[in-house]
Amino acid sequence: MPSGTHEIEAISGRTARAIIRDVEFVLVGAGPFRMGWQGGLPCEQPVHEVWLDAFLIAATPATNADFAEYLEATAAAPPAFWRDEGFSRPRQPVVGLSWDEALGFARWVGARLPTEAEWEKAARGGLDDAHFPWGDARPASRFTAPPEVPATRANPLGLTDLSGVCHEWCADWYEDGYYAISPLKNPRGPVDGTRRVSRGGAWRHADPWSPVAHRSSLPPHLRYSDYGVRLARNP
Repeated sequence: MPSGTHEIEAISGRTARAIIRDVEFVLVGAGPFRMGWQGGLPCEQPVHEVWLDAFLIAATPATNADFAEYLEATAAAPPAFWRDEGFSRPRQPVVGLSWDEALGFARWVGARLPTEAEWEKAARGGLDDAHFPWGDARPASRFTAPPEVPATRANPLGLTDLSGVCHEWCADWYEDGYYAISPLKNPRGPVDGTRRVSRGGAWRHADPWSPVAHRSSLPPHLRYSDYGVRLARNP
């Protein structure tokens, strides 16, 4: 058994309340921001102003250490790659999660998945015209596996690992043309669909450093080695 698995098992045994207390949440204040990217793909246009109520979002993706305690408490099935060498260190993001598994974990902890609009507003951190969450500079190197977090430069709100690390499931169903019909206040995506929104660049892509406005999606039952979750909460 990989040594990282022993480490994960050794730290399990706390409660959901303890996990949520230990997660560093950042407050994103109520107000408008400009969502989308005029230079992006058609699904990332048009740029439009969105108003969001205040919310809290985790500074990093959820880790294997967090998820180990959920597994022990609930006897849920472990995600894909759970015991694979290279994916099992406690501070690595938990990956291999389906959308339902990510949602179940978030609810157990006392949190939720961020909406797509919440994710983008938090990731921008007030830098409305920046290419990446931290600015316009592309990192010179890349990760060859999910890194222990925090691993990237922080944005102005102190959030890290928003590009280059893993996709992060969002609450919304995905639709290519949603921006053209999106509500102006607290959009939550289409009422149904076949794919769920994910955000954030992923370590295994040819170009892992996704722009902050880049949209991605996946059928919710799939479990990939670059799909994780970042927790959100109401204030």
